[in-house]
Amino acid sequence: MKLSLRLPAFLSPRQHSAGTDTARAVNRLMRPAATTRELDPVLIWSALTLLLIGLVMVYSSSIAIAEGSRFTGHQSHYFLLRHGIYLSLGVALGLLAFQVPLGRWQQAAPWLFMAGVLLLVLVLIPGVGREVNGARRWLSLGPVNLQPSELMKVFAALYAADYTVRKLDAMASFKRGFLPMLGVIILVGFLLLAEPDFGAFVVVSVIAFGVLFLGGVNVRLFSVLVVMALIGFVLLIWLSPYRRDRIFGFMDPWQDAFGRGYQLSHALIAFGRGEWFGVGLGGSVEKLFYLPEAHTDFLLAVLAEELGFVGVLTVVMLFALLVHRAFAIGRDAIKLERYFAGLVAQGIGLWIGVQSFINMGVNMGLLPTKGLTLPLMSFGGSGIVANCLALAILLRVDWENRQVMRGGRA
Repeated sequence: MKLSLRLPAFLSPRQHSAGTDTARAVNRLMRPAATTRELDPVLIWSALTLLLIGLVMVYSSSIAIAEGSRFTGHQSHYFLLRHGIYLSLGVALGLLAFQVPLGRWQQAAPWLFMAGVLLLVLVLIPGVGREVNGARRWLSLGPVNLQPSELMKVFAALYAADYTVRKLDAMASFKRGFLPMLGVIILVGFLLLAEPDFGAFVVVSVIAFGVLFLGGVNVRLFSVLVVMALIGFVLLIWLSPYRRDRIFGFMDPWQDAFGRGYQLSHALIAFGRGEWFGVGLGGSVEKLFYLPEAHTDFLLAVLAEELGFVGVLTVVMLFALLVHRAFAIGRDAIKLERYFAGLVAQGIGLWIGVQSFINMGVNMGLLPTKGLTLPLMSFGGSGIVANCLALAILLRVDWENRQVMRGGRA
């Protein structure tokens, strides 16, 4: 069935028309590799390499913390074992998710999003949600904790893509195309800020409205949204004392290096000690109880100290490859008139790209301190599982693209 609706701006004028010839698009996309490969090797190897580097660095950065804590039983391999279990679980669930056709994901997208909202509500109920360091972000499930905000990132990418496809003919309308999504994101934002989890709110907002933009939302409406969002974020930061202190600490961490600038100052020391090739794997000093959250939020700082500029550059390039392939796969799907699949792929690319950029910027002192982990690498069960699910869906989009290009069905 042909759609005669406005498509994203990156398509050519011929592809904008209702008479787009799918066979011609297939011929343009055909490559020699497509006849021998079922999946994108660059995407697979970049993701696997990041996961394995993350496993090694989680162990290296957490040894001192694990040995010095009663909670871990003074076992140096405590976090390594747990991260390995989370990674195995994520890969297993990813393999299952890969078997699900994109059509089924589209049908389930609204229900998954509603389930995510319900989980965010449950987290805020006293006695149900688990509070750590003043934040209520986790649901206790026996030996493990579930962080619904991580799953919401997957659900947001699916729901935004489904919403955009359903509303393609209303994307130019503020009332019918833009306002409903705005209302939904405000609801989710209210729940996330109540935890509080400002970082997750930023990422979910970028995913949702980024997918709307890629789907062809009215440019003027989108520009107004960007301005309103910037004003809203400034107000949220300024009206919150602890967020305001983070901004001041970011502007000059050395002014109060033992207070609000503590994390950033020690992250910068770690980068400085690493120089070009690092002090060697396992040789970090900052992870010895100097740098807080060394195995989660500031994993990159430990990596910079131990592997140096070369190690950091390698990680940046791997993330750049992964995000590039996500957008390329999304463009291929859209050229094949698989609009939902294409927008999902690009939504996942936005998520991984924005979150990794924010985490790296925080570690390098380019952005204010924010509690966002490094995707695919940092310690955290819910985050690793959500990342693996997103990668599995992205690989499914790529696989279905290749089946269509061979003349088969998705």
